[in-house]
Amino acid sequence: MEKNHSAKFSQGVFNTLAQSKTSSSAAAKCFPVIICGNGSDISNKERLCGRAKRKLIAQSTILNLIKVAEERGAKERVKAYRNTYYCQNRILTVENKIHGKYCKNRFCTLCTAIRKAELINKYLPVIATWEDAQFITLTVKSIPAARLQLIMRKMVEGFQIIKNKYLKRSLRGKSIKLMGIRSLECNFNPLKKTYNPHWHIVVPNKIIADILMNEWMQLWSRRNKKWTHKDAQFVRPVKNTEKDMIEVIKYGAKIFTDPEGKKCKIPGNKRYVYAAALDNIYAAMKNLRLFDRFGFNLPKQLHIIKNQSRLTNNYEEWLYHPASKDWVNRNDEILTGYLAPFKLLNLLELNVDIETN
Repeated sequence: MEKNHSAKFSQGVFNTLAQSKTSSSAAAKCFPVIICGNGSDISNKERLCGRAKRKLIAQSTILNLIKVAEERGAKERVKAYRNTYYCQNRILTVENKIHGKYCKNRFCTLCTAIRKAELINKYLPVIATWEDAQFITLTVKSIPAARLQLIMRKMVEGFQIIKNKYLKRSLRGKSIKLMGIRSLECNFNPLKKTYNPHWHIVVPNKIIADILMNEWMQLWSRRNKKWTHKDAQFVRPVKNTEKDMIEVIKYGAKIFTDPEGKKCKIPGNKRYVYAAALDNIYAAMKNLRLFDRFGFNLPKQLHIIKNQSRLTNNYEEWLYHPASKDWVNRNDEILTGYLAPFKLLNLLELNVDIETN
């Protein structure tokens, strides 16, 4: 990459999707920049390599999602996917801290990892006080892609109906108040070409868990009993609060899918990236709140104002190289030293299905 090309990238006008190699002059420091927040610790090699791994997965997956969205004429999603492709392409290191801009899209592995950590830190102290906490899964029957958006919205409406019903009852003193945290997720079955949207919920006790289970069954069995089945619902005590919090706070959809399902025991069975199915799920989830609390408020926290600093020449700039799978500075030094496993590289390159369905 030529010097003037890298300078354009530094100023935010680099518009080429595929990048090759950056020259030693890629990080020219001829203009001031503003950084926000405290940044991430550069000395934590495990986290640093984790960032590189997530960036690799994000860019590889997003390129396939762009292909699918372009084929479908979904210009808005193409634009959003491209925004995620560039997430953290350019980062700065200042006093052993990493700073960079995030796209904040729900399908970005970099941004969702940060969001997951923030939500766990925010909610774990509260949920840890629930002595009889229960983990619940509520779902409906598997559906084709054509009905996914409608059914996911009906699931959100249905949960709201149950919540409002018991809020009124609790205000009249006729029932306990429902409370908990919930997240909406969706899996894809590559054999049947169907989707399974479902709720993951954590509540304080078994009473609330049973109410939600019974009300959910009644709600989806009024017109057609085939819409759900009791055996498809699940409830169990929370044994590891943090682990179950991670289970609840997911990405909304699994990037890597076992083509034979979880119960498959075929030796050497491979996982795949079903890009067309992921695009269907992300399209259906648009404008839906995937994670939320209900029935309780968090303790008031002090509003922390993020510090802003104006830099001129006391920082190091790093640009991400897809070929190197790492960030490189002006001296061609790599940032993380991450070495992607062969299995992961093989999966991202060969085990990808972009067939629309």
